Amino acid sequence: MYTSEAEIYLGDCREVLKTFPENSIDLIVTSPPYADSRKKTYGGIHPNKYVEWFLPISEELLRVLKPTGTFILNIKEKVVNGERHTYVIELILEMRKQGWLWTEEFIWHKKNSYPGKWPNRFRDAWERLLQFNKQKKFKMYQERVMVPIGDWSKTRLQRLSETDLRRDNSRVGSGFGKRVANWLNREYVYPTNVLHMATQCTNKNHSAAFPDALPEWFIKLFTDPGDSVLDPFMGSGTTVLVARRMGRKGIGIEIKEEYYRMVENALNLKQPTLFENKELYGTNNY
Repeated sequence: MYTSEAEIYLGDCREVLKTFPENSIDLIVTSPPYADSRKKTYGGIHPNKYVEWFLPISEELLRVLKPTGTFILNIKEKVVNGERHTYVIELILEMRKQGWLWTEEFIWHKKNSYPGKWPNRFRDAWERLLQFNKQKKFKMYQERVMVPIGDWSKTRLQRLSETDLRRDNSRVGSGFGKRVANWLNREYVYPTNVLHMATQCTNKNHSAAFPDALPEWFIKLFTDPGDSVLDPFMGSGTTVLVARRMGRKGIGIEIKEEYYRMVENALNLKQPTLFENKELYGTNNY
């Protein structure tokens, strides 16, 4: 389904992506089913089979992403037999063999995670946001996501030492250093790679919807108005809807007709879809 603002496809992303032209997408933001998760929704994938299942998808994503584009993958390991499974680590290593650059890792701190009690661990309050790129130079607008410098500057910057006025190199020989005086008379600074965002609190009729603020942050950071933003596991359509609201072209693929129709209604798109047939989406689960 196509408009100047959004394209949504009902089908298996493993098949639908093959119809996309190469080097056509500016940003991919997605959260695929985690291993053995969303069984009632998508059937679940065993942790030992997860890498094998995902690599054909990441290969297509590598093909359709522009050289200057970015891929953000929201994923988290699960606990199996009392220990964290290694499928996310294994996936990163295999994607690097495909040609992906594992540029950065962001942490999504869930500010409102539910309390609980477990015999050998604490409540899980964060998830990975893995950043992959095709080349070392890509579109990135850091100034768009700057944050207030904070109250620390009111006292710390009033008492600058001799060291603060020049570059103070790391004592461990890493090559990094800082010059505290650089932050004089500044109101905003670059953020960290930890994103403090509450989970989705309103009912989106989906088992794992992430908050609007999450794709919004990455869309601001990595795209311009008019750019294309893809979610191959569209779900409740958060990425697509946010992208359209921000003046980008949101593109989504969803295998579950229930969710596809829900997003279709939200976008108010009623034309026939290009991929609305059983042959493409069939009965296969993600």
